[in-house]
Amino acid sequence: MTALVTVAFALTYVGMALGRVPGLGIDRAGIAMIAAVALVAGGALPVDHLAGAVHFPTLLLLAGLMILSARVGAAGFYDAAAAWIARQAGRPQHLLALTIGAGGLLSAVLVNDIVVFAMTPLLCAGLAARKLDPRPFLFGLAAASNAGSAATLIGNPQNIVIGQVGNLGFWSYLAMAIVPSLIALAITFRCIATVWRSSLIAAADEAPGAVPSFDRRQAGFCGLGLVALLALFATPLPREISALLVAACLIVSRTVRSRQLLDEIDLPLLILFASLFIINDAFARTGLAEQALRALAAEGLLPDRLSVLAPATLLLSNTIGNVPAVVMILKVWQGIPPGVLTGLAILSTLAGNLFLVGSLANLIVVERAQTEGVHLSFRDHARAGVPITLLSMLAAGVWLWVSGQMGL
Repeated sequence: MTALVTVAFALTYVGMALGRVPGLGIDRAGIAMIAAVALVAGGALPVDHLAGAVHFPTLLLLAGLMILSARVGAAGFYDAAAAWIARQAGRPQHLLALTIGAGGLLSAVLVNDIVVFAMTPLLCAGLAARKLDPRPFLFGLAAASNAGSAATLIGNPQNIVIGQVGNLGFWSYLAMAIVPSLIALAITFRCIATVWRSSLIAAADEAPGAVPSFDRRQAGFCGLGLVALLALFATPLPREISALLVAACLIVSRTVRSRQLLDEIDLPLLILFASLFIINDAFARTGLAEQALRALAAEGLLPDRLSVLAPATLLLSNTIGNVPAVVMILKVWQGIPPGVLTGLAILSTLAGNLFLVGSLANLIVVERAQTEGVHLSFRDHARAGVPITLLSMLAAGVWLWVSGQMGL
């Protein structure tokens, strides 16, 4: 049984790295689901232990945030924001700064995957009207969504998992993460503006079109919901219950059908999380992970300091992906100190900017842009992605060390 679990575990994470099964239409969520079902059917994880293997608070929090984001989109806010950015006139570098600022801010308070899913096609259309090369702006949106989402425990899936499993304080984490997040956004702008400078000096079309209207009343209602959610995070109420409570209130509407909002829940992403929880639990039961952790500790290679954690997150995030990497680390390594958890959340998120495969947000931008006729290549992304990642992780590492969160 140990051999079966080990093979399934290894193949799953190879699939996470590849992104799909060659020759088949099976993506990461499908790979993880097949492996999880096979392990349960093979008896590696008893059926009556499934509920204990899956961390349901994380899934519920993620679903609640998806409904909040869907409600914002239904009010037309994303459409208006993207169009407003695209018509900010003739200075492409100014337009790039607005794109990065808006993407980073929205990703800090909403799940970044959903933000880029909504904004990518709208930016493509708006930039086409301006006759601008969309690539630097789309790369800027992707990188900003990662950098901005590092600031909070609700900005991206891996931070949600870390915050829930590690029971980190929302506001205390924000106070620590906001500085490296802002620095990373500044680095993102400067690197893209430098690498893509030839694409950012072209004259823009002077007739960008009207900004689509949005329902200000409904958008304000969503804003109140977000404020209420942040306030609830300061109370003893569990975060997932807070998110679901706000989501339930936002579903009540005369103009937006609840089915429309529920359809926006990213079921494949939830399936990916649930399946990885099951796979990692089955692997943990073999005892191999515990033995490996002891061996690392004996060699002084436990990622509890920056010199080990930074390269580890950089490697794992750009091979198996930052979400699967974080889920695996949390399952294998129990009792992680709060400072290390904070470092893991910040560094694993910023590491996702290195290559296109580093984060789900990057892949979403690529796939959504492809449907609009815009091709984003691995090489084009790496031109700015590599310096953005190395510089932002260096800045974050220095901040974590100076603030006393982690040692060198």
